[in-house]
Amino acid sequence: MDFGLRKRAWLSMLVGVAAILFTCRTAPAVDSVASAVSLDQGFSLLYNLEFTPAHQLFVSWEQQHPDNPMGPACDAAGYLFSEFNRLGVLAAQFYADDKTFADRKQLTPDPAVRDKFYAALDQAEKLAHARLARFPKDRDALFALTISSGLKADYAGLIEKRNLASLRYTKDATAWSQQLMAVDPECYDAHLATGVSQYIIGSMAAPVRWLVRLGGIAGDKQKGIADLQLTAERGHYLAPFARILLAIAYVRENDKPRARQLLISLRDQFPKNPLFEQEIARLDTRPASGN
Repeated sequence: MDFGLRKRAWLSMLVGVAAILFTCRTAPAVDSVASAVSLDQGFSLLYNLEFTPAHQLFVSWEQQHPDNPMGPACDAAGYLFSEFNRLGVLAAQFYADDKTFADRKQLTPDPAVRDKFYAALDQAEKLAHARLARFPKDRDALFALTISSGLKADYAGLIEKRNLASLRYTKDATAWSQQLMAVDPECYDAHLATGVSQYIIGSMAAPVRWLVRLGGIAGDKQKGIADLQLTAERGHYLAPFARILLAIAYVRENDKPRARQLLISLRDQFPKNPLFEQEIARLDTRPASGN
């Protein structure tokens, strides 16, 4: 795989993962604040790797709101996260450089989980398009379609190693997220996807960065970090994930103190997730020279 495709594949992976959890800071347009709190609890369970209770919560929320695509979309995210955890996907990517990502092996998914994953996505997309037919600026519908495309990008890229398909889904997720940001400019979680894109493109060699810019994607490493920081500080569901990506960025920038500080905060907030403690230990034994 050439240098440019490796970079685009890694960008696809990060933007896709960001889209898994992407949503607005504000409450859903149709449903109550109490319902949003329930979804908060579900995402907190996912961060703590408690997949069964998260699934039960999302299914319960879906039963209470049968016409809202957020229920099945969030449940699909839970299925994907459980596969990531079983296969060690996120742990393997935390310190992966471009060559490691390009040389990754195609993984073997659980067929039963895969079927449930795609069934949940199909339901989410069906409900989302039905809502958009009635109200084209429905936030929940736009969010669910963003999630759906992002989840497909992650499954194709990180589990099936279908990089081109992953890039196509990522492009779809970006288009839906832009519509969502147009509806709600104060959607601070939206800055995570743009931050990842800006940082990765800004980190490319100049000739590759120029080629990518011809495709309509600009890059600025420092702006990317600033966007990630904005999500980490003012985001909602994505604030913890923004801190994870910032930690990765700081590791790549050889800023171990900031990376360690973020990992400690994540470990303290989500004590049932062993990933953060493991990465702190790996960071402590990592040579000072970095990648």
